[in-house]
Amino acid sequence: MTSISATGTGKLPRTSQVDTLVIGAGQAGLSTARELSRLGVDCLVLEAAPRIADQWRHQYDSLRLFSSNKISHLPGKKLPGPSNGYCTKDEFADYLQSYAQGLDLPILTGAQVTSVTRTAQGFSVHSRAGNFTSRNVVVATGPHGAQPAIPACAADLDPQILQLHSSQYRRPGQLRPGSVLVVGASHSGCDIACELAATHRVQLSGRDTGEVPVPWESRRMGALTHVLAFAFRHILTRRTPLGRKTRGKMLEHGAPRLRVKKADLEAAGVRWSEQRVTGTDQGLPVLGDGTRCDVQNVIWATGFHHDYSWLQLPVLDDAGWPREYRGVSADIPGLYFCGLAFQYSMASMMLLGVGRDARYVARRIAGRPGT
Repeated sequence: MTSISATGTGKLPRTSQVDTLVIGAGQAGLSTARELSRLGVDCLVLEAAPRIADQWRHQYDSLRLFSSNKISHLPGKKLPGPSNGYCTKDEFADYLQSYAQGLDLPILTGAQVTSVTRTAQGFSVHSRAGNFTSRNVVVATGPHGAQPAIPACAADLDPQILQLHSSQYRRPGQLRPGSVLVVGASHSGCDIACELAATHRVQLSGRDTGEVPVPWESRRMGALTHVLAFAFRHILTRRTPLGRKTRGKMLEHGAPRLRVKKADLEAAGVRWSEQRVTGTDQGLPVLGDGTRCDVQNVIWATGFHHDYSWLQLPVLDDAGWPREYRGVSADIPGLYFCGLAFQYSMASMMLLGVGRDARYVARRIAGRPGT
């Protein structure tokens, strides 16, 4: 790997022209770069952060992967640790950095992309580290430049109430004494609510998206791992009616709970209302049934607005989602995506499936005329 920093250490590429630019050095971008390299495609990876895997290091302290080490790895390199263990977010960040070091291609850090436009020869890509031209672009950013999806009523809360988006939350010690309202009952919301219940009175607000009924780290779950992995990879795909139905539900409503169950929340003392926050009353959050929540802290576990405004190409649908199939743009030749939710299957949003998606995209690039 030629590790290049845009912040002064290292050396920028001599030329700004490259066959394929991969935007994002997370698990999807690194997997795609590896597959391109194996196929002999010249590529450069642009990473916005000052170092690889910072997006993982900045998650809340107690975060662990939802899939076990034996199935949570990228092509060509196993995760260290017990096969039935679940690595922490920092351990996985170290793994990604180590993975990147084994790739024989340039990775430019500190290179946040600010625009991608079309040219007669391919694409023009502007970044904070310089400008590039390429025949192909792979968008492997996840919610690149995404903004926290915080309801407008948050601005009307009493200024004495501490508000944090889940992306800002690290540990219980950040919060003020008193009670907490966690808004959003998906993975991060349930994780955070359960953790905070040890030190605060916690109320959870959000729709029930369902749950996998088996305890996530139990022996029974270990026995079911391969069954679920097969289903996620080969049954719940965009090629099957069940897979398409599941994809539609997940993109609109979110995934079922995995590690933290409803019973865990009840045992921890978390009070859960499926009512949404609809406004405020005298500076306090109000739920849809009129309940006023007298709290000193609010955690907005409400996800992100996926911001593709920097992708200045007509490739998004009415919901702001890329029009693609298996990562291949439906509108513009040479434009690809990797790391999208349900890109091909349920496994696409897990480490279990990102390698297959990356291989498919890389093969399509390698098969383009002129590559």
